[in-house]
Amino acid sequence: MSYVLGIDGGGSKTVCVLMNDLRQVLGYGEAGPSNYQSIGIEATLESIKSAIKNAVEAAIITNTVNIDAICLGLAGVGRATDIEVVKGLVKELQNNKLPINWALQPENIVICNDALIALVGGIGQSVGIVVAAGTGSIVFGRNLEGHTKRVGGWGYILGDEGSAYKIAIAGMNAALKSYDGREISTSLVEDFKQHLDLESIEDLIELIYRREWGVKQIAALAPVVDLAAASGDIVANIIIDDAVKELVKATFTVIDAIFNADSVLKVVTTGSVWRGRCKIHERFAASLVKNFPNVNVIFPRYEPAYGAGLLALQTTQN
Repeated sequence: MSYVLGIDGGGSKTVCVLMNDLRQVLGYGEAGPSNYQSIGIEATLESIKSAIKNAVEAAIITNTVNIDAICLGLAGVGRATDIEVVKGLVKELQNNKLPINWALQPENIVICNDALIALVGGIGQSVGIVVAAGTGSIVFGRNLEGHTKRVGGWGYILGDEGSAYKIAIAGMNAALKSYDGREISTSLVEDFKQHLDLESIEDLIELIYRREWGVKQIAALAPVVDLAAASGDIVANIIIDDAVKELVKATFTVIDAIFNADSVLKVVTTGSVWRGRCKIHERFAASLVKNFPNVNVIFPRYEPAYGAGLLALQTTQN
């Protein structure tokens, strides 16, 4: 029996699954964040180590666990320098006292970005496209030949079109323009006031600037726009339609780059934006299928950590 570890490391938490060669998850563990670019290498190592320890201890296995392969899908990892840093982390992991035996060969260590494991986990295989729209946004695809294409993922200042952050910013901007009289009336003025318990929409200044709200706090306001759109507000629906257009354009770009126009492929959508009530998922799917009728837009089958486990298993079967 082969055992592998699949690790999904992000800016808020780290998830590890212990899997066997039958694709069964035997243990699941969580720990703190593991984006080394924001929290540092030592803290990242501790989070990954804790997630592994928790996953192994959660598994009901009587014999010693020999780890034959590992896949680490980490946020922000894509450049050659990042890969080398994470290779160093894997060496450190093998030197730590964990309740496992390491049986790793270089070819059984997979290091990649979190978009790839989201694709593999979401579809259940490594061919297709993932459209991630949460706090940020990115579109990533991989074809049968192993060629990949990434569009977006440039962060909230330089990109992240279609993300919860950009939807929230557009919503607040529209509310303030409406309050000024520069744009048409929108329910977003009152919606933001009620949601944030503000006496006046002008009090957004206090929240956003003086209290220095961060990206995640602002992105958490996207549901205000979503609910307004679901209720029929014209301005909110324009904002949602703009987000859909950006995500569709990014997906078109990936298809044009590595797939044929008549390719039969799955597009998996992940992230909080797709769970809205304004039918953004249906709008996206309809626009995409209109141009590419052989595309099937789906919600994820499995979580990203499971996708990491599948990628690790692939290295033991070659």
